[in-house]
Amino acid sequence: MASEEIRNVSEGYPMKGGDGPDSYAKNSTYQRKAMESVKELVTKGIAEQLDIDLLLPSNSFHIADLGCSVGPNTFSSVENILEAVQLKFQSQGLMNHQIPEFQVFFNDHTPNDFNLLFKSLPSNRQYYAAGVPGSFYGRLFPSASIHLFHSSFALQWLSKVPKDVEDKNSPAWNKGRIHYLGSTDEVVRAYKAQYSENMNSFLHARAEELVYGGLLVLIIPGYPQGTPLSPTVAYLTLQVIEACLIDMVGKGVISEEKLDSFNIPMYSICPQELEAVVEQNGSFSIETLETIPHVLADDAVLNAKQLAAHGRAVLEGLIKQQFGKEITDELFDLYGKKMEKELSIFKQRKRTNFLVVLKRKAK
Repeated sequence: MASEEIRNVSEGYPMKGGDGPDSYAKNSTYQRKAMESVKELVTKGIAEQLDIDLLLPSNSFHIADLGCSVGPNTFSSVENILEAVQLKFQSQGLMNHQIPEFQVFFNDHTPNDFNLLFKSLPSNRQYYAAGVPGSFYGRLFPSASIHLFHSSFALQWLSKVPKDVEDKNSPAWNKGRIHYLGSTDEVVRAYKAQYSENMNSFLHARAEELVYGGLLVLIIPGYPQGTPLSPTVAYLTLQVIEACLIDMVGKGVISEEKLDSFNIPMYSICPQELEAVVEQNGSFSIETLETIPHVLADDAVLNAKQLAAHGRAVLEGLIKQQFGKEITDELFDLYGKKMEKELSIFKQRKRTNFLVVLKRKAK
């Protein structure tokens, strides 16, 4: 029942599709570099924690990438995982012809650009591919049918904006703001409660779908416990977007009412929050929880125009949904100009991501 309720209310926030200059496919280099930086850690986690004995005998090994978007990052992640699993089988003395065939499921919300995703599939892939549309905050697969789940830079998205944040009669009404960062304690608590609800649903669904001994490999944006969020890249990015929208209200381009009812459904975790929700769920053990080494973006990513394209690739869908497509060019042009002034500060801001490996407990 809980999964059905989540499925019914979950909203889709797809990254910008296509392969144009503002698309997510062309503007996700930071995410790709972060994934590449943990390849050895992921390989190590699979080598040490994947229980081959519990998975065999089986003639197929099932991997699912949750929040896959449009590529190419998802293909790189899947390839790395597949290589690590093959090495694990080989370490157990299995010959190549004894290793199961691989089936990979690519999951994202139904508005995702699955056409581009499947047009871009690597021609030399060593797996069978299938798409699974739907929210990962609900059930997606039959019971005990998946051996390994992966998700990168997706679990920061909530299923919806917290209800109280949009309620004018609530102490948590977030008037004039677009996020909990820098807002009141009531707004922060509302976002945190929504995160806890979503993660409980996510873990409950995965616990049903994973085989015992299977793994859940996650890369999640967040921040270290006990540190303020204000020095983070996410804080500055949303602060600048908010300032642009306020300027556009002043110009009469958008209404104040539209701004007051707009909030971005994104939440950054600290490790202790994740540990608490995993312990409450009770179906998983935390095998790895490490801060990913800081990834330095190249110079092309650190110019204002490219930053505007990155922001647009991630946020355009939400902006169009709330304000209409007519304002997007003006908004992100303004965003680029403001980022030009903030560029030196932006380069000093922190990016913190966590690699998490969860193992499905046996009964």
